[in-house]
Amino acid sequence: MGYEADLKLFIDGSWRAGEDRDHFTVINPVTGGGIAELPLATKADVEDALAASARAWPDWRNTDADKRGAILHKAADLLRERADHVARILTQEQGKPLPEAKAEVLASAQLFDWYAEEIKRDYGRTLVRPTGQLSRVIRQPVGPVATFTPWNFPIYLLAKKVAAALAAGCTVISRPPQETPGCTGELFRALADAGIPAGVAQLVHGKASLVSPLLVASPVIRKVSFTGSAPVGRQLMHQAADSMTRITMELGGHAPVLVYDDADLDAAVTRMSTSKFRNAGQICVAPTRFLVQDRLYESFVDKFVAAAKAIKIGTGQDPATEMGPLANARRIPALEGMIQDAVARGAELRTGGNRIGNRGYFFEPTVLTGTPKEARAMNEEPFGPVALISPFKEHDEAIAEANRLDYGLAAYVFTRSTKRATAAIADIESGMVSVNHYGLALPEVPFGGVKDSGYGSEGGTEAIEPYLNTKFASLLSE
Repeated sequence: MGYEADLKLFIDGSWRAGEDRDHFTVINPVTGGGIAELPLATKADVEDALAASARAWPDWRNTDADKRGAILHKAADLLRERADHVARILTQEQGKPLPEAKAEVLASAQLFDWYAEEIKRDYGRTLVRPTGQLSRVIRQPVGPVATFTPWNFPIYLLAKKVAAALAAGCTVISRPPQETPGCTGELFRALADAGIPAGVAQLVHGKASLVSPLLVASPVIRKVSFTGSAPVGRQLMHQAADSMTRITMELGGHAPVLVYDDADLDAAVTRMSTSKFRNAGQICVAPTRFLVQDRLYESFVDKFVAAAKAIKIGTGQDPATEMGPLANARRIPALEGMIQDAVARGAELRTGGNRIGNRGYFFEPTVLTGTPKEARAMNEEPFGPVALISPFKEHDEAIAEANRLDYGLAAYVFTRSTKRATAAIADIESGMVSVNHYGLALPEVPFGGVKDSGYGSEGGTEAIEPYLNTKFASLLSE
């Protein structure tokens, strides 16, 4: 099936393409070949977007929450109607199996619906003061927002930021990943067709070296939201500091999994192997360091290796496929280098470890055991289908390893003991902890990390707060 995307910029209510703009070749990771040319924004395009965002903001912030919500609901309906079409584009650009791509589109629609309703419950409060004095706490939209998102969940992560910002009454300029422009363009097409006013939501594809500094440094932008790697996040934070721009960061992870000896072994293996290899392991909250208590260790390893070997790998458009290719070519040497380093340091390669074929970016589900702490894979986020399994004896030993790294995004615990689960939740340094299941990334729950894994939260009511200023107003009656 041919590539169905219409690749354009969306600025001030109009679609732009062609002319004398530079282009970026969009690659299909199944073949490694180009499928389309993406027009990249010029400096003039970015400046036009900034001017339009500033011009549109006063009217949008004063638009009734019900009217803003109605547009978001309509965009959600359009995404659901177009889900099959958008999912095909996403799969061609990113590689994930078609059912996962469609689920991502539908989850994005759900985010628009949820924020459309949640903003209606942003009440502020009235304070009890002396007679004749009225004191109120008011929350108002912070202003135009710039968002930057990655390619692993290109439409969902974009929707998470855009939906919250628009619901709060902010205008938005988004720079999504160049690798997946078609599916992100469809999100803005849904907003445009839902009647979003010109300048309120804008899509600016472009080189990071051009677009990011122009947006972050602009006095128009009052808030930046970024999802991506820790090094890039630090760079953006430095840029935002110069202009005192508010910022939210959702950065990388290296999630530990604590499997205690009283855990349901089969459930732990099934749920975590599915989570580990979903999206070819290219997930910031993917379980990576598996810490298994001695008594269950060998059985867990045997079952997990068997699960990894059984995964059906292929093109995302094949209904039988359970894991597609890596999203881009640079992930292959990165994973190969980590695996070779681990084995050289004494790790045992139990399965996988190699690229599959020489066409496209397919990689074997990989399991390493006995990987020493000094190995790169134990310290750097693999961001691929690599699981590292190690034994532990006591709770304190597992906690020490779980907290050893500067990452602190997600963690998982498997135990039948409420006491153990409660202790692990309290002791693990992580923004999110899920016990006996994978319970993250729902619209109503906060999503964010601590330490080098980020600053602030997305999801839930916590996601709206960064898009609002708090104002105290006190009135004394004469």
